[in-house]
Amino acid sequence: MSQTFKPAWWLRSPHLQTIWPVFMRHRPTLPLVVEAVTLSDGDSIQLQRYGRPNSPYILVIHGLEGSLESHYAKPTLKALYEAGFSPIFMQLRGSAGIPNHKPYSYHSGRTQDVAEVLDYLAATQRTVVGLVGFSLGGNLTLKYMGEVGVNTTIRAAVAISIPFQLAACAQRLEQGFSKLYGRHLLNDLKNSYRRKFHNRPKPLAVNLEQITTLYQFDDQVTAPLNGFKDAADYYAKSSSAAFLKAIHYPTLIIHAKDDPFMTPAIVPTASEISAAVTLAISEHGGHVGFVQGQWPWQAHYWLDQRISQWLSQQLHPIT
Repeated sequence: MSQTFKPAWWLRSPHLQTIWPVFMRHRPTLPLVVEAVTLSDGDSIQLQRYGRPNSPYILVIHGLEGSLESHYAKPTLKALYEAGFSPIFMQLRGSAGIPNHKPYSYHSGRTQDVAEVLDYLAATQRTVVGLVGFSLGGNLTLKYMGEVGVNTTIRAAVAISIPFQLAACAQRLEQGFSKLYGRHLLNDLKNSYRRKFHNRPKPLAVNLEQITTLYQFDDQVTAPLNGFKDAADYYAKSSSAAFLKAIHYPTLIIHAKDDPFMTPAIVPTASEISAAVTLAISEHGGHVGFVQGQWPWQAHYWLDQRISQWLSQQLHPIT
């Protein structure tokens, strides 16, 4: 599927597309309701609800070290609400500076937490019918949809700027200008680890100062904390690319070939996806960017409306 997205002439660079909304985008103020959910292992996470009665529920999942303050989060909730949905934002365990109780935290393949949240919401009369995931959350979305097949309440999903092959993405973030993104994410992950184990015993004999890449962090921290042999094992079992042919319900993948977090080579082809998947691949857009507009003071964030419009077409929400 050819994308209708055309980048703003003043933001054609993938790096500008990626960075501009982080620093320049307005985050709307929303009347959100915070809800704590206890998981089966005794750990807890937070949900932020922006709902209306008798409207289809949509679960929104953020990216690596993301939060409700990520530039795409509140605008997406607002757009979904205005399209007639009841959006719920899932704050992954151990993210947003909120240390969780267990030594392990969220990671790119922990779809068990998504499944538990969906079960919890269904049990409390809020059955979720749509999923939206950004970056790492997009990987979780696609992996979940492939794992469950037809055994899910989800009837439509959208995944944006997805690290389909985690090993290749980790390698990309060690190259060229993309090193800056890799270092930023690595620093965030290190700080999260320090906060979490500041007042409790550290489960790993690891020297964070000697870790200089995301691959090393995943190899020495993410993998052992979450039961994987090493980074290679973690990447192989958690990458969403292996699950795309098993997706049964309509799923839209929005991705830019110039995403600086990865390379065009990891984008799946038509033969690597199921008939339920729509590939919406654009030449430009950066990483969760997709900024249009004639002038900088009239920037238009194309993703918000594309996501809500597509879900509206699939789910026909009550308005």
